[in-house]
Amino acid sequence: MSTAAQVDDRHWHPGFRALSPSRRQVLAGLSALAAGAGPAGGAAAQSAPRRARAQPQRIDVHHHLAPPTWVSRFVAAKQIQPIISDWTPAQSIDDMDRGGVATAFLSVTTPGVWLDDVAASRQLTRECNDYAARLVGDHPGRFGMFPALPLPDTEGSLREIEYALDTLKADGVGLMTSYGDKWLGDPAFDPVMQELNRRKAVVYTHPTVANCCRNLIPGLPPPVIEFGTDTTRAIAQLVFSGTAARYPDISFIFSHAGGTMPFLIERFLFQANNPQAAKKLPNGVLHELRKFYYDIAQSFQAAPMLGLKKLVPLSQILFGTDYPFRTTEEHVKGLRDCGVFTAKELQAIERDNALRLLPPRHAA
Repeated sequence: MSTAAQVDDRHWHPGFRALSPSRRQVLAGLSALAAGAGPAGGAAAQSAPRRARAQPQRIDVHHHLAPPTWVSRFVAAKQIQPIISDWTPAQSIDDMDRGGVATAFLSVTTPGVWLDDVAASRQLTRECNDYAARLVGDHPGRFGMFPALPLPDTEGSLREIEYALDTLKADGVGLMTSYGDKWLGDPAFDPVMQELNRRKAVVYTHPTVANCCRNLIPGLPPPVIEFGTDTTRAIAQLVFSGTAARYPDISFIFSHAGGTMPFLIERFLFQANNPQAAKKLPNGVLHELRKFYYDIAQSFQAAPMLGLKKLVPLSQILFGTDYPFRTTEEHVKGLRDCGVFTAKELQAIERDNALRLLPPRHAA
């Protein structure tokens, strides 16, 4: 059975919005930014004092791309939505400029790159990662990348880690929270985790819909519940299997404020008291949860933000937008309106924490 989630229409993803990009406006804006100028105008505008334009500062760790070969694989089967299949790099840059994002780290979203065929999946993975690398090169400082791996193909994933990190000089790798009926932390993925730990890699994770949990509630799009739940399952498997403790040098990033994990923390703590679970948690469950990183994409309401802030150090919270499903401006406004963070804390979330985690070449 394919691990790709079936999609009926554009409203599959919560927060869907229509896109109407203007390439002319995007190019004009980029030209103005490169020249250090304000908006173009007539003679009056040219003679008037230039208004200072704020330098983009934010760093977005949750920003999706849609490589053409990836789109062609999935769009005909309605496994991806129009909002992602119609994506262009110009749309991303336009949204970044409007929201004050200096750098966005690109990743493939669900259904990932696994095609139930080893050779085909390896080829698609390589094409997607090469495409992302070209975007990084074509737009210096604007994009980073979390390349995909063709899990559950372990051998292919090990090869792609080497290629992505050594040849493409990627910023880390991107994984789905589950593959079929296996979540991150499953023993089948140990060789991949061992190599990522050896390299002290950043591992961005994105939720998907596991085989167990498709179409459980008729009429309710899977991401409304299942994305947060699948993230929580992945976190639980990594922690309670002992994977997180065995491979402490992997820096995991979890989407959407950790899914439902902050709200289930009492159950996590209680389970950690079980003698069998405790054997795999030499440093305790909170130690592992507080080492992970969490982005705030589609989670900027007060309740999840308060829960996350109480549970983990502020240094572990990162800015993410889930673009193109939501906009940067929505997240900037939402973080401020939720009333949870001070100005100094917002600066840390939107920029400083990512700078400590990710390479300094993205400090544009």
